Amino acid sequence: MRYKQVESQAKKSIALVAHDNMKQDLISLCQQYENKLLPHTLYATGTTGHLLQQETNLAISALISGPLGGDQQIGSLITEQKIDMLIFFWDPLEAQPHDPDVKALLRLAAVWNIPIACTLASAELLINSNLFDASYMRKVPDYEQYLSKRK
Repeated sequence: MRYKQVESQAKKSIALVAHDNMKQDLISLCQQYENKLLPHTLYATGTTGHLLQQETNLAISALISGPLGGDQQIGSLITEQKIDMLIFFWDPLEAQPHDPDVKALLRLAAVWNIPIACTLASAELLINSNLFDASYMRKVPDYEQYLSKRK
C-alpha cells in the first residue's frame, strides 16, 4: 500500500467511546477539559453520547449504541477520514461481549493513522499536546492510488 500526506485541521473531529465501567472516567475527562474540547466536533456512541450531553455543555453527535453498531459507525467515519482522533476507554479487566467490534475499531484507527487514547493518561497527553489545537500532516493509505492500479 502506498501512502499520502493529509492535513489534520486545527479544529479536530474527535470520537468518544467508553464501555460501561469506563463511562464515568470519560465523563470526568470531558468535564475537566471541557474548554479545550468545546471548539472541536465531537462524536460518541449512543449511551456515552447521551451521558456526555447530560453531564457537560459539549455538543455531541450521538450515534447508536456501540454493541448495536455504533462502533462500526465510528469506524466508517474513520475510513471516510472524518475522524481525527479516537478516545476509547475500554475495561481491560472486563470481558467484552462485542470484542470483534472493539478490535475492528482499533484496527481501523491504526490503519488510518489517527491518534488513539485508551487510558486516562494517554487521553490527557493528547489533549495537552501542542498539536491538539493545531493543524499537522499525517500519513494515510492512498486508497485512490490503490484502486487505480486494480483496474
